[in-house]
Amino acid sequence: MAGPQRACGQGMTARALYDPAARRDTPLARILKDRIRASGPITVADYMHECLTHPEHGYYTTRQAIGGKGDFITAPEISQVFGELIGLWCAVVWQQMGAPKDFVLAEIGPGRGTMMRDMLRATRKVPGFLDSAAIHLVDIVERPDLAEFLKPATSEMRILSHRDVGTLPKDRPTILVANEWLDTLPVQQFMMSDGACYIRSVGLDADGNLQFVRGQRTRDPDAQLVSANPHLNDGDIFEANDLSHVHTLAFGRTAPWAALMIDYGHFDPMREPDRITPGDSLQALRNHAYEHPLTSPGEADLTAQVDFDDMALNIRTASETNRNQPLTIDGPVVQAQFLASLGIIERAHALMRANPTRANEIETAVARLIAVPGMGDRFKVIGWRTASLPPLPGFEPPPRTASPQRRTPS
Repeated sequence: MAGPQRACGQGMTARALYDPAARRDTPLARILKDRIRASGPITVADYMHECLTHPEHGYYTTRQAIGGKGDFITAPEISQVFGELIGLWCAVVWQQMGAPKDFVLAEIGPGRGTMMRDMLRATRKVPGFLDSAAIHLVDIVERPDLAEFLKPATSEMRILSHRDVGTLPKDRPTILVANEWLDTLPVQQFMMSDGACYIRSVGLDADGNLQFVRGQRTRDPDAQLVSANPHLNDGDIFEANDLSHVHTLAFGRTAPWAALMIDYGHFDPMREPDRITPGDSLQALRNHAYEHPLTSPGEADLTAQVDFDDMALNIRTASETNRNQPLTIDGPVVQAQFLASLGIIERAHALMRANPTRANEIETAVARLIAVPGMGDRFKVIGWRTASLPPLPGFEPPPRTASPQRRTPS
């Protein structure tokens, strides 16, 4: 399938492929420029939020982003094995919870529904799982088409839609999954200038075109930040992911739950908690090609890499706010290790034996998911669970297994 994934190694590889000065006068661009003229520059986080969620001109509110007719592809679109393994992962976690008779199976950012469909198909043979599940899908827009799309896999199952993670039930056991959702949450960017820290913003140049500018100075004592990070120099940019949704998901829960997040990003187990790693990972995709993030407001997908170290810190903080259901973190690990631990090689071999005419296609797709370097190490996986639950599957060291090869059906 044609088209890039969102991940491109700190967002730097793609930048040589487009004109950084290109600007398109989209409807949202005109709205944002009027706003900037009236009130001054807006933060990068505000710009990203408007570009993705504006009710009339936002990227996710006006188009289908995923697939050959969209702007990018995701792992579930590359191989059905991905969604099947996630589904079986959910079934194991459900059994670890004691196989509750009424539980929530939730996906945030279901896209075209491909992953959920594959998840449900794979779990049909798990006794009691589908009969006990209520499907909850969280998307920024209403998606009545997903119920029809999932119907062959769900039969008479309950499917409920949400537009906000805060409306998910919190009084029932819950298993929540999200693939490439965290990278769409607005990222705040900061820049060092004259030995101080400023919020990076979007303003206008002399010709009235959108450009990145130095915004307001941060409120936090710059001296403390600079002294803790002497490696930062003028011109350095660094980021902070908006992970408030993690707190929203965790706050007020009264029943056991577990979550699985898969996204592209970075982590460093040896990094000191207060150490800042500079880097600008904001990127834009349109028509299966990269472009400058300011080129086509509202008509290009904007994403930023996830800082999984900060992610873990936020989960721990969220746990402290709800002591009745404290959380434990599993991972992060790279996608290749996670999928190998779940048995992706064995599943690929079985699928190739059952479908010999598609063996090359299956092998190529699975190899793409676990390629290192490539999707296998660019994408990371993190899980969290109510502390009373056992460790989540997939985070143990992978088995020693050969790469998938085409085999003659037995």
